[in-house]
Amino acid sequence: MTLREKLCHLMIVRPETIFDEKPVVSAGEATAAALADWPVGGIVFAADNLQSRQQTIAMIDGMQAGSKLGLFICADEEGGVVSRLMRKLGTTWLDSMFSYKDEGPDRAYLNAYTIGSDMLSCRFNLDLAPVADVLSNPENTVIGERAYSDDFAQAAELIAAAVRGFGDSGVICCLKHFPGHGDTAEDSHYGPAVTYKTKDELLAGELLPFISGIKAGAGMVMAGHITVPDIDDKPATLSHAIITGLLREELGWDGVVITDGLDMGALSGLSEGEKCVLCFAAGADILLGVSDLPEAVAAMERALQEGVLTEEQIDKSVLRVLKLKLEHGIIPME
Repeated sequence: MTLREKLCHLMIVRPETIFDEKPVVSAGEATAAALADWPVGGIVFAADNLQSRQQTIAMIDGMQAGSKLGLFICADEEGGVVSRLMRKLGTTWLDSMFSYKDEGPDRAYLNAYTIGSDMLSCRFNLDLAPVADVLSNPENTVIGERAYSDDFAQAAELIAAAVRGFGDSGVICCLKHFPGHGDTAEDSHYGPAVTYKTKDELLAGELLPFISGIKAGAGMVMAGHITVPDIDDKPATLSHAIITGLLREELGWDGVVITDGLDMGALSGLSEGEKCVLCFAAGADILLGVSDLPEAVAAMERALQEGVLTEEQIDKSVLRVLKLKLEHGIIPME
């Protein structure tokens, strides 16, 4: 892979970022050319991109055919308030996971297995779920009923069961939003979000579902735009102390780390290039929702030339991503 191919492969973008049609609901002859110009690692779909199962399958098949190394095809499919396929494609309806919290791990497993199986049948191979945040702050509005529980131990048990369900369905799952969005009063979609827990408090509470989900075999961990002043004054997505220090070194996670969407309000004070460089410097592997590919690639190339990033670091991330794709049969084998 060339350096440019490596950098692009570490980005998951909305289809409108590289295809002309808005919203993108098909894959035509220009698809292969667009993916040759910008060989991204994946596509994240919104509800506007989905019209029917037949249309969705044809669109995704066309995109995969134009990708040399295969694409992560993903959406946020949680159930209830965050449900793209359920609402647009008529897949099995499930309510928000909080409503099932007292039905035990078997139910959490079945819900995840159902969501994953339905996604796979529509050609999706990655679900940006489960929500491993615990609803520990009643004033929280961004997580709310998306959480599996308001109890740390119960959430840890249910998240582990959900990860096993996703795994058995064949769809990759992603624990989000590390190190926990359930205690924040703010919504990181619109601005900074802060948790004032100490690291020890996080380890005893908010992080338990992430730890159990990692042990159960999750494919990815998503870093959230959440600031933990006890650890760092930067959001987790930009924090070497949180991604590399806490997640990788203390918790032992050597798998793929994906950022939350870079187009969210919590990072609005930074340019596209600054966001991308800072996320990689912190230890992330995949940038989600890059909206300006030329600026992002140019900024990372400059960072490599200036020694802010190293090609060894980029190679480690690429290898993590390729390994996960190989494990799930995403890379086409001739």
